[in-house]
Amino acid sequence: MRVSTISARGVGPLVLSITVLVAATPTQENLTDSLAGAPYRRISGERAFIDFTSEDSLVAAAVLAFLDGQADLPGLPDSVPGAVRAVLAHSFEAFDEVTGSVVPEWSSGVAIPRLSTLVVTTANGSRLLDSEGRRTLRHEWAHLGLAEALEGLRAPRWFDEGYAQWASGGFRAMEAWKLRLLLALGNAPSMDSLTLRWPSGRAEAEVAYLLSASAVTYLLGEGGDRGLRIFLDRWRLDRAFEPAFRSVFGLTTSQFEEDWKKHVKDRYGWLFVLSHSAIFWMMLALILLLVVQVRRTRNQERMARLRARELPEEPSYWLRGTGGDYSDEDRYESR
Repeated sequence: MRVSTISARGVGPLVLSITVLVAATPTQENLTDSLAGAPYRRISGERAFIDFTSEDSLVAAAVLAFLDGQADLPGLPDSVPGAVRAVLAHSFEAFDEVTGSVVPEWSSGVAIPRLSTLVVTTANGSRLLDSEGRRTLRHEWAHLGLAEALEGLRAPRWFDEGYAQWASGGFRAMEAWKLRLLLALGNAPSMDSLTLRWPSGRAEAEVAYLLSASAVTYLLGEGGDRGLRIFLDRWRLDRAFEPAFRSVFGLTTSQFEEDWKKHVKDRYGWLFVLSHSAIFWMMLALILLLVVQVRRTRNQERMARLRARELPEEPSYWLRGTGGDYSDEDRYESR
């Protein structure tokens, strides 16, 4: 069974996703009366039903309304996904229990396509209902929709994750500088390696996620929904990803990967990398501070030279005799 996980436990707005393979557990197969010692209840809607604790009843109602009102997924039939089960795990312990404890500790959402189930945690409070929380729900919804549309066919992981990102808001170009730098240094994993093994570490998963999101955004950038529908139809007909890809897009995935890398390097050049790098702005700030300090020092030296050329206000040395000091009385008389 494929399990896709997204985002992080309290790590900010960054959206990460990874894919791992696990065996089904009884908790996943059926609704249990409790998770991590807390009783669960259920509400149902037109397209989804929600399992939750009584403390999360308001959140559950909002999530149900959000899922029932989902816009059609791009390139997919409007009927998918259908009858989705959403589990609102009230704690990280409950989250681990329902997911089989195979999900990285920074994950807060899971899609289980074979069971048409998504799991999210409410341990972070109302964050599930903010913009990033809704994006997480949409992302997992997209995983379930794509899997249902493929009728049991397994998608390469880079395509699966990239599509979910594309369907849930698109690729964030502000992150592209990281990918550009990784490609330049030769540290970006190949798509084949991501198909064989999706990284479980957060840093490695972030790289894999950026790669997938950028690649699918580039692939579907021109063809859009229509191009994706044609590709998926061909994929279902051929029952294999590579022949369908080559037939519709006119190149192999290896050739596409090279084209995509060239696109990233051309589109996000070094000027883009530098302008979006925190190191660049830090260096620029230091340079500006240095320039200001140099100018200030230069101005101080110039003022010192000008003062040295000025006549003193009381030129006592003109009035001073060769014998040394003079009295206040002499000073007044000299005036």
